[in-house]
Amino acid sequence: MPELTYLQGYPENLQAQVRQLIEQERLGKVLLTRYPEPHELTTDKSLYQYTMDLKNQFLRSSSPLSKVAYDNKIHVMKHALGLHTAISRIQGGKLKAKAEIRVATVFKSAPEAFLKMIVVHELAHLKEKEHNKAFYSLCCHMTPDYHQLEFDTRMYLTHLEIFGKLYQ
Repeated sequence: MPELTYLQGYPENLQAQVRQLIEQERLGKVLLTRYPEPHELTTDKSLYQYTMDLKNQFLRSSSPLSKVAYDNKIHVMKHALGLHTAISRIQGGKLKAKAEIRVATVFKSAPEAFLKMIVVHELAHLKEKEHNKAFYSLCCHMTPDYHQLEFDTRMYLTHLEIFGKLYQ
């Protein structure tokens, strides 16, 4: 039985349920029942617009985003599903920061709910830098089922690691 890399922080009873689904080769079926289709936001431009729509809905007064893009250099194995960065530059004697969000390319062919969970997570970092109670409250404000989506996203990554592609 392979190690459940993406589910290590979860209680043993949940990991045991996922192991059982893997043994019965039913993990993909469960995911497909919940999330039958991948999203169609496959370009950086569409990802940027999607992210800006969420930002404008929930975090209008937060710092602006200069870039949102898929990034094939993000290795989900290192537990990063997306990245947020603030690049500081001096312009005309003033220090200006530009915020960027990058999403792992593996999510180009994932369900929209998983993409939303990652984008919401990275947007929350515009207001809350640490993974604390305020951070997760903000994530749940933007996506009420945030914690379930995070777990399901990690099951999806487990499926990819063990069985390969879920969507054609």
